[in-house]
Amino acid sequence: MNICVFLSAADLDERYTGPAREFAGLLGKGGHTLVWGGSDVGLMKVVADGVQEAGGRLVGVSVEFLSAKARPGVDEMVVARDLAERKALMLARSDAVVIMVGGTGTLDEATEILELKKHGLHAKPVVLLNTAGFYDGLKQQFQRMDAEGFLPVPLTDLVFFADDGAEALAHLERDAGIR
Repeated sequence: MNICVFLSAADLDERYTGPAREFAGLLGKGGHTLVWGGSDVGLMKVVADGVQEAGGRLVGVSVEFLSAKARPGVDEMVVARDLAERKALMLARSDAVVIMVGGTGTLDEATEILELKKHGLHAKPVVLLNTAGFYDGLKQQFQRMDAEGFLPVPLTDLVFFADDGAEALAHLERDAGIR
């Protein structure tokens, strides 16, 4: 399965890198392909290293202005013109989406992917990996949107909240009929 992962390129502490490394190892051992932002820095590097070391494939989708940070030695690297094209290419090349910890860019990616799914423009499973409770506030906001009628489809049809990488991958594999 080609799994798109949106996540931070920042250098983060062990409470985020440890679980990210574990998740990456599960992806690689499962024979999955990581489709990610292509950067060889920060949490993006941690995940790419873990997938590659565990035998998975790497498909990077970078952008021109970040090409100097692109990871060498990947199975495939695509360079998009801008961030909008990057998101579209990452979604098009994936069977499922995982949103890991990140900043405003990751939040932008998450909300766009969910908006597209809400409108039926893709039906890929989306998992929000809530490492160390990072997305507790966002989860609460989504639940409020759902409860108060702001979402035309149930929240459970849009996104699955996972507390760890094993739960996230198990959900994706079940949805894809792998397990």
